[in-house]
Amino acid sequence: MAKIIGLERIMLKAHSDINEKQIQDYIFSDPSVLGLGELSPIQREKIQPTGGRLDLLLADDNGTRYEVEIQLGATDPSHIIRTIEYWDSERKRYPQYDHCAVIVAEEITGRFMNVISLFNGSIPLIALQLSAFKQDGGLALTFTKILDRVTYANEEDEQLEVTDRKYWETKSTVKILKEMDLIFENLQDIIGGFELKYNKFYIGMTKDGMSKNFLMFRPKKDYMYLVFKGNEDSNLIDKADNEGLDLNYKPRFKEYYLRIKGYAEYKQNKTLIDEWVSSSMEYFNISGE
Repeated sequence: MAKIIGLERIMLKAHSDINEKQIQDYIFSDPSVLGLGELSPIQREKIQPTGGRLDLLLADDNGTRYEVEIQLGATDPSHIIRTIEYWDSERKRYPQYDHCAVIVAEEITGRFMNVISLFNGSIPLIALQLSAFKQDGGLALTFTKILDRVTYANEEDEQLEVTDRKYWETKSTVKILKEMDLIFENLQDIIGGFELKYNKFYIGMTKDGMSKNFLMFRPKKDYMYLVFKGNEDSNLIDKADNEGLDLNYKPRFKEYYLRIKGYAEYKQNKTLIDEWVSSSMEYFNISGE
């Protein structure tokens, strides 16, 4: 029978043989130890335009960059402010990426949680507690997520108010909604099994009672937006430009907005638009019937 043993935790801030640089080296050599997925190291001690150095800059394959600040000991106000400043600096310099601030500290204090709650979700932030244990003459490090990412909310996320078709006939027009219906019917070979769901700010997709918004319609008075998800792809934007399509990308929400007048414009560009919808479904690992 295996023997169960206890581990002795030590505080690194008081450890004479360990410093923050060594912790940086450890994480940078294998960012997966943070438990945030398969991340790639980009840069250490990145100099900021306003002064100071960002401890670690990491990235995943979905276009998200993680601005990581490490604090031995407990979180303190200067640590919180520094982390947020570096995150803000990076997102302004590189708006093509999604950005998330990450605080790593040995102790995530109650005061820290109170301060973060004041931001009310306006800053995407992850807090990880670093714990060190003596093990076989060395140290074993663990990272525990104390606060998961708090991120920006779409207006539709803030008010998930279900409406009906009559509401949208007033907000848009009967004519535009009929154009939307034709597009939706022509997409059935791709999205079969999904139905329209009328929400306050958009018309989304639902299946088996679950919302799966890989495609959203935003009907206006004289046109509509087709909204689909995906990482930013300059080739896709170029394709749209070559076909004379009005396509824009919002990196904050990873959404493409395609403005079209109606069914005729969809039909003219059906192959390309269907490809984009299929790509959005793949992004969410969703398939139709």
